[in-house]
Amino acid sequence: MEGPQRRGEIFESDHGASDGASVGGRGALHRPVLLQETLRALAPEGGGLFFDATIGTGGHAEALLEASPDVRLIGVDRDREALRVAAERLRRFGDRVHLAHADFRDIARVVEEAGGGQLTGILVDLGVSSLQLDAPERGFSFRFDAPLDMRMDVESDAETAAELLARLSEAEIARILREYGEEPRAQQIARAIVERRRRGEPVRTTGDLAALVAEVTRRGRTRIHPATRTFQALRIAVNRELEGLDQFIERAVALLETMGRLVIISFHSLEDRIVKRAFRRLASEGRVELLTKRPVVPTFEEKGRNPRARSAKLRALRKLS
Repeated sequence: MEGPQRRGEIFESDHGASDGASVGGRGALHRPVLLQETLRALAPEGGGLFFDATIGTGGHAEALLEASPDVRLIGVDRDREALRVAAERLRRFGDRVHLAHADFRDIARVVEEAGGGQLTGILVDLGVSSLQLDAPERGFSFRFDAPLDMRMDVESDAETAAELLARLSEAEIARILREYGEEPRAQQIARAIVERRRRGEPVRTTGDLAALVAEVTRRGRTRIHPATRTFQALRIAVNRELEGLDQFIERAVALLETMGRLVIISFHSLEDRIVKRAFRRLASEGRVELLTKRPVVPTFEEKGRNPRARSAKLRALRKLS
């Protein structure tokens, strides 16, 4: 990662946000992260069938569709609210767009249900959107004191972060914080969470958790909030963000046409490590060509416009056979 950011660490100002877009009175739609770099990597000018595996509020998708009248797009997201925003944003493209509420790992099923066919390009933007971060009720950010939810799909029956912390053992909580947040004080934080449960004071809100972590680490708010790694780890655990990512890359490449392209934007080192290893393995097998020998990162100007973009890394490949 760049600057003072260390392994697995996300600034509260970034928090892995993939899109400057927000709606519902929270601001205007903005351009998404690494937009021009994404368009160069996917080369949509010649048209074809593209798959946006994490469409969010539709920023990347809109640019792909504008690149050529011959571009058709299938877009999915787990966040129903984001899908509603994307549907409105992309309405002008008519039947060139097919949207579905689905996890990106269900790519094969979604493509078949949309009519099938090999894909010209696939985009996966793994960041949390500003739509999610800027909504206090979603519980992703410690900028607001709100219920500790963190689910990408709030209409699902999946466990919230608060429910997870109320159920898991001290050892399991520590493992999540260590593996997904690379938190050096994982054991102490987990012990404090479980001790609060024993006292009948479970962690229920973002404010509760942020204050607990700050107390355990004995650090006040600095440029990087002491709870950053803990929030990242819980978000990953709640949404199973890393599960099956390497298998998804295999399935995605299989669905590409020859010379088709796959672009993945990640926002923390755990994701990027999985993507890098999978890409390199496919390249060593002669199945793909790496279009990015090193990850593409935002320009200084883009980071100035959108601080949440600063941790983004883009990797791209082209299928050979």
